[in-house]
Amino acid sequence: MENQPIINSQGDGPDETGARRGSPLLARIEASFDELRKSERAVAQFVLAHPNEVLNISIAELAYRVGVSQPTVARFVNALGFTGFKEFKLRLAQSLASGVPYVHRDVGPDDSLDEVAPKVFNRTIGALMSVRNQLDATRLERAVELITRAARMEFYGIGNSGIVATDAQHKFFRFGIPSVAYSDPHTQGMAATLLEEGDVVVAISASGRTPELIRACELAREAGAEVIAITASGSPLARTATVLLAADVPEDPDVYAPMTSRIAHLALIDVLSVSVALASGPELIKRLERTKQTLRDKRIRGFEA
Repeated sequence: MENQPIINSQGDGPDETGARRGSPLLARIEASFDELRKSERAVAQFVLAHPNEVLNISIAELAYRVGVSQPTVARFVNALGFTGFKEFKLRLAQSLASGVPYVHRDVGPDDSLDEVAPKVFNRTIGALMSVRNQLDATRLERAVELITRAARMEFYGIGNSGIVATDAQHKFFRFGIPSVAYSDPHTQGMAATLLEEGDVVVAISASGRTPELIRACELAREAGAEVIAITASGSPLARTATVLLAADVPEDPDVYAPMTSRIAHLALIDVLSVSVALASGPELIKRLERTKQTLRDKRIRGFEA
């Protein structure tokens, strides 16, 4: 039987509020919130409201404070990908220490142009720093390993994520890897069924909850291909992937500003492409130099700085 909750709905003061901003793990909890069970959401709410306090209490104390059972807390940390409460607290401490506090206000209809630019830049910078701090080196290494051995790469994204997929294909085809990008969900599904072992799909999604994209990735896995997902932790797409490169960017409430997740996804693609280039050795460098020379030959001469 669950205990009655003993939760102070208010935060623990300015330090708690500052700690929340820019913390990759707390952003990850927010991104995963809808995927949690009702009782697990209560734990998530407490952690989001009192992150520093959670560092100093036991699993039994946390369960008592929230008003749930200890197994519920255990399920909560497992849902986030941790093996136990001890590991969760360690990662939470690291996340709070590495978090980049940033404050931004939403763009409003009465804002002057002088106000708009700092708000948009601050939002984007905050998202980039959060995703940078969240990046798992082991997962990145695994993704690079899959790509360097890939016989073929396909990039899947729908809507804004389709733009990122196209950008990724533009980068990776120059590495000599046969690459295509698909933004149409029907085409993604058909293409996925034609993949084979040794092929790699990179699926990009802000929410990780688009049914057609998830199904295409399931079909790719069934065909023997590997799937690298750039998406929110704890999402259905993340669970489908061979490797997750988490991008936990809170959903933008601002109707005037562009999606910051798109910028974060583009940055992760850049990280992947640079990492693959470094891992591929001198032969790839020669190939890239040849492609750059081709571009130089197409420029109008006489205007070099």
